[in-house]
Order: sequence, then structure tokens, then C-alpha cells
Amino acid sequence: MAQILAAIKTAIRDSGLTQYRIEQDTGIPASAISRLLSGERGLSVENVERLADYLGLVIDIHPAGKPGSKRTRKGR
Repeated sequence: MAQILAAIKTAIRDSGLTQYRIEQDTGIPASAISRLLSGERGLSVENVERLADYLGLVIDIHPAGKPGSKRTRKGR
């Protein structure tokens, strides 16, 4: 999640958009965006998805572990 939040922070800063404008366009409070940018707090998954979509970012989630390894349930 840290990498996703870092990418969102970078995209916000690079966009030149104000926190107020992002709030108007996404419905995410400017105060929440401010806390994200200052590192005080993260965002909910819903708001991460909303911001990523708004900023044109793609979130790619895949299993952790070594490439090609099979994940098994513990105890099986």
C-alpha cells in the first residue's frame, strides 16, 4: 500500500491541481488529501481507488513471494 500512496502523492504534486479542485472533482475532503500529502495519514481503499482513477493511475496487485512459486494454505 505504501507504494500506491507514494505514486498517488507524486501524481497529485505533478498534476498541479489544488487540493480544493481534487475535492470538488472526487468528493474526497481536501483535509484528507492534505493529511495524505503531509504523511500524517493514509486513505481508505475506496478513496485510493477513486484518486487513482481520477489521476489516471492503474493499481496492479499481485501475490507476494518469489516469482513462479506456488502459494499454499498453512497446514495443508
